[in-house]
Amino acid sequence: MLSVVRTLVTVIYILISIALIVVVLLQEGKSAGLGAISGAAETYWGKNKGRSMEGGLLKSTHILMGLFIVISLLLNLNW
Repeated sequence: MLSVVRTLVTVIYILISIALIVVVLLQEGKSAGLGAISGAAETYWGKNKGRSMEGGLLKSTHILMGLFIVISLLLNLNW
């Protein structure tokens, strides 16, 4: 029974790893925001960054990273 749970957690861990890679690759680089130097960050998209696709990718990256770390620690236990 315990080996089934460990296998299931390992499969979830692999899926989270793949999702994390995809989400990170979908994000824009920091050099794409160079317009902020000239004040272009005060546009509608700059003010509502949390509601945009970029903000959603950032939130999902944080959530996936947290799950990745927690499951990594869980799989490292000797059970």
